[in-house]
Amino acid sequence: MARSVTTRRRRPATSPEEREMQLADSAYDLAEEQILSGTASSQVITHFLKVGSSRERLEQERMRHEVELMEVKREQLEGQKRVEELYVNALEAMRGYSGLNPPADMVDGEFVEE
Repeated sequence: MARSVTTRRRRPATSPEEREMQLADSAYDLAEEQILSGTASSQVITHFLKVGSSRERLEQERMRHEVELMEVKREQLEGQKRVEELYVNALEAMRGYSGLNPPADMVDGEFVEE
Protein backbone atom coordinates (compact mmCIF):
# COMPACT_ATOMS: atom_id res chain seq x y z
CA MET A 1 0.00 0.00 0.00
CA ALA A 2 1.48 3.34 -1.01
CA ARG A 3 1.49 5.93 1.70
CA SER A 4 0.24 9.38 1.00
CA VAL A 5 2.89 12.01 1.24
CA THR A 6 1.72 15.27 2.64
CA THR A 7 4.23 18.01 2.33
CA ARG A 8 3.95 20.94 4.61
CA ARG A 9 6.11 23.92 4.02
CA ARG A 10 7.82 24.98 7.20
CA ARG A 11 10.05 27.92 7.72
CA PRO A 12 13.72 27.00 7.99
CA ALA A 13 14.93 26.23 11.48
CA THR A 14 16.91 29.01 13.12
CA SER A 15 18.66 26.82 15.70
CA PRO A 16 19.80 23.22 16.09
CA GLU A 17 17.11 22.71 18.76
CA GLU A 18 14.39 23.93 16.42
CA ARG A 19 15.68 21.67 13.64
CA GLU A 20 15.66 18.72 16.03
CA MET A 21 12.04 19.46 16.90
CA GLN A 22 11.10 19.64 13.21
CA LEU A 23 12.70 16.27 12.52
CA ALA A 24 11.04 14.73 15.57
CA ASP A 25 7.67 16.07 14.40
CA SER A 26 8.24 14.52 10.97
CA ALA A 27 9.23 11.21 12.54
CA TYR A 28 6.08 11.20 14.67
CA ASP A 29 3.95 12.00 11.61
CA LEU A 30 5.52 9.12 9.69
CA ALA A 31 5.12 6.72 12.62
CA GLU A 32 1.46 7.72 12.93
CA GLU A 33 0.89 7.04 9.22
CA GLN A 34 2.56 3.64 9.55
CA ILE A 35 0.53 2.68 12.60
CA LEU A 36 -2.75 3.75 10.99
CA SER A 37 -1.98 1.92 7.75
CA GLY A 38 -0.82 -1.22 9.58
CA THR A 39 2.71 -1.08 8.18
CA ALA A 40 4.54 -0.03 11.36
CA SER A 41 7.48 -2.15 12.44
CA SER A 42 7.45 -3.89 15.79
CA GLN A 43 10.09 -1.39 17.01
CA VAL A 44 7.80 1.57 16.23
CA ILE A 45 4.85 -0.07 17.96
CA THR A 46 6.96 -1.02 20.99
CA HIS A 47 8.33 2.52 21.24
CA PHE A 48 4.87 4.06 21.41
CA LEU A 49 3.62 1.41 23.82
CA LYS A 50 6.48 2.32 26.16
CA VAL A 51 5.97 6.07 25.73
CA GLY A 52 2.28 5.71 26.53
CA SER A 53 2.74 3.55 29.60
CA SER A 54 1.87 4.67 33.10
CA ARG A 55 5.45 3.95 34.16
CA GLU A 56 6.76 6.41 31.57
CA ARG A 57 4.28 9.07 32.70
CA LEU A 58 5.39 8.59 36.31
CA GLU A 59 9.04 8.84 35.27
CA GLN A 60 8.35 12.07 33.38
CA GLU A 61 6.52 13.47 36.40
CA ARG A 62 9.43 12.48 38.67
CA MET A 63 11.88 14.29 36.39
CA ARG A 64 9.68 17.42 36.38
CA HIS A 65 9.63 17.38 40.18
CA GLU A 66 13.41 17.01 40.29
CA VAL A 67 13.79 20.05 38.04
CA GLU A 68 11.40 22.03 40.26
CA LEU A 69 13.38 20.98 43.34
CA MET A 70 16.66 22.11 41.77
CA GLU A 71 15.06 25.46 40.92
CA VAL A 72 13.87 25.90 44.52
CA LYS A 73 17.34 25.04 45.82
CA ARG A 74 18.89 27.57 43.44
CA GLU A 75 16.47 30.25 44.60
CA GLN A 76 17.26 29.42 48.25
CA LEU A 77 20.99 29.79 47.60
CA GLU A 78 20.42 33.14 45.93
CA GLY A 79 18.27 34.23 48.87
CA GLN A 80 20.96 33.11 51.30
CA LYS A 81 23.52 35.23 49.43
CA ARG A 82 21.23 38.26 49.67
CA VAL A 83 20.79 37.71 53.42
CA GLU A 84 24.56 37.47 53.86
CA GLU A 85 24.98 40.75 51.96
CA LEU A 86 22.38 42.39 54.19
CA TYR A 87 24.24 41.18 57.31
CA VAL A 88 27.52 42.58 56.02
CA ASN A 89 25.88 45.91 55.19
CA ALA A 90 24.22 46.03 58.61
CA LEU A 91 27.52 45.31 60.36
CA GLU A 92 29.23 48.04 58.37
CA ALA A 93 26.48 50.48 59.25
CA MET A 94 26.76 49.61 62.95
CA ARG A 95 30.52 50.11 62.85
CA GLY A 96 29.99 53.46 61.19
CA TYR A 97 27.40 54.54 63.75
CA SER A 98 29.63 53.50 66.63
CA GLY A 99 32.58 55.40 65.21
CA LEU A 100 34.64 52.30 64.46
CA ASN A 101 36.44 52.09 61.16
CA PRO A 102 35.88 49.03 58.97
CA PRO A 103 38.69 46.46 59.06
CA ALA A 104 41.64 47.24 56.80
CA ASP A 105 40.97 44.20 54.64
CA MET A 106 37.33 45.14 53.97
CA VAL A 107 36.30 47.22 50.95
CA ASP A 108 32.62 47.89 50.21
CA GLY A 109 31.50 45.20 52.63
CA GLU A 110 33.72 42.49 51.20
CA PHE A 111 36.99 41.16 52.51
CA VAL A 112 39.84 41.50 50.06
CA GLU A 113 43.14 39.73 50.02
CA GLU A 114 46.21 41.86 50.18
